[in-house]
Amino acid sequence: MPELRKDIITGRWVIISTDRAHRPSDFLRQSVEIRGVGVCPFCPGGEARTPPEVLAYGRNGGTPNTAGWSVRVVPNKFPALGIEGTLDRQGEGIFDKMNGIGAHEVIVETPNHQGSLAAMDEHSVEEVLWAYRDRILDLKRDRRFRYILIFKNHGEAAGATIEHTHSQLIALPIVPKRVREEVDNSKKYFGEKERCIFCDILRQEKESGVRVIAENEDCISFSPYAPRFPFETWLLPKRHGSAFEDAQPGLYKSSAALLRDVLRRMDVVLERPAYNYVIHTSPVGEEANDHYHWHIEMMPRLTKVAGFEWGTDFYLNPTPPEEAARFLREAAVRAS
Repeated sequence: MPELRKDIITGRWVIISTDRAHRPSDFLRQSVEIRGVGVCPFCPGGEARTPPEVLAYGRNGGTPNTAGWSVRVVPNKFPALGIEGTLDRQGEGIFDKMNGIGAHEVIVETPNHQGSLAAMDEHSVEEVLWAYRDRILDLKRDRRFRYILIFKNHGEAAGATIEHTHSQLIALPIVPKRVREEVDNSKKYFGEKERCIFCDILRQEKESGVRVIAENEDCISFSPYAPRFPFETWLLPKRHGSAFEDAQPGLYKSSAALLRDVLRRMDVVLERPAYNYVIHTSPVGEEANDHYHWHIEMMPRLTKVAGFEWGTDFYLNPTPPEEAARFLREAAVRAS
């Protein structure tokens, strides 16, 4: 019989099919293939085709906006929000609006057009996380911004319009609803129990082990108890930390190693799926706290959100997280 499971953090309910669970091979999908056709603005030599960079690693003092970089960050050529202007909030009767102020940047993760986070070495993935951190810290100095979201769309099915592997950053003048729910509910839980809800989840997942995928000294990855999507996976630091950008330096190395490991497992089990991931961290001005715990949420694109989900905010998940975790945990990933 199907199960209704409640997400303890957000209060959202999901429907899990336990009697006809879908195996990885049951999903109809196209593997992400990098073709490398045409002119790519993210490849070395194409620097003039992007806005001037705001960060680059690897040149060792070389000329900006030239080849020789290992990670490069540029403003999005077609930004969702604009950096210029004042934050003017006004309304029309019962309606509310403000100027579309924000920042929208692209993190080009490697100069290799055929590369991917799963295929890159651990040091290169760590550099990407350091680029996230450096850009968050820089943008937080702008007092107009209340939240900075890091996200990745991998593959056309996940929303990527350029196949060269990259991730994005959007700085917002308001805290997104999903994050606000997580932060406020975590604060409420802490007020009642004097413990971080994420730390409690982490502790319980380690004790049961059925949804754990992989771990190292500093981080753990697992399938959440009430996942919205099949093979949804979370990555958390084992020690409490409320802000991604304030993590200890060694944690970026450990997080990069585990992130790469999980993505490689997904490539093996799900045959190089399209996926999204997001980094949820504390809002600007709320970084130091005992109730919120930064984490990465990874969602392979195996199913489509349809009318029932839009109408109810319930999600239908055809694969129990215990089964998804087992498939990923047992994946034969080559050591390298």
